Amino acid sequence: MIPAIAESRGSARGRAPIPVKIIVGGGFGVGKTTFVGSVSEIEPVTTEGAMTAIGAAVDASEISPTKTTTTVAMDFGRITIDPTLVVYLFGTPGQERFGFMWDDLVHGAVGAVVLVDTRRITDSFPAIDYFEHIDLPFVVAVNRFDGVLAHDLDEVRSALDLSADVPILTADARVSEDVKDTLLALLDVVLSRALARARVG
Repeated sequence: MIPAIAESRGSARGRAPIPVKIIVGGGFGVGKTTFVGSVSEIEPVTTEGAMTAIGAAVDASEISPTKTTTTVAMDFGRITIDPTLVVYLFGTPGQERFGFMWDDLVHGAVGAVVLVDTRRITDSFPAIDYFEHIDLPFVVAVNRFDGVLAHDLDEVRSALDLSADVPILTADARVSEDVKDTLLALLDVVLSRALARARVG
């Protein structure tokens, strides 16, 4: 447990857990459904639709030739971080044509994870731009496809033009411990920002 988070929630012991909403965004086929499903303690809710020939052409499916479905609304999962905190995960559709749903999905969210596939790094820009525009705290997680990190994180940070205060880390979306570490890193960012604003206020 990150010390800052544990300290801030220590007084909440014995109470009902605090519900927290987190968004998982990123481009098409980056691993959002896998990310949510690998850590969810409930059967994840998915809205996978079959890939059509037209959709496959638009979505550049040659990067993931075995992918036969795509998220058309959202993914949903839940994880209990500890007795004081329950996180609800909402995975967004990756295609820009479904972007009109994002405003509804992010309502009430405390932060976001942007998953990145370095083979198609420009696909990450819409999610990053969106979260920056609405001033929602986020972290960037480079998905280690096949367990391999293809590029140095400093190179990825530069390519994404991330500000210094945005954490960037690696995670294998299939590995629950990696996903948990990513969520804890985001919660630390959320808490740090909240405490900073409270001091200013």
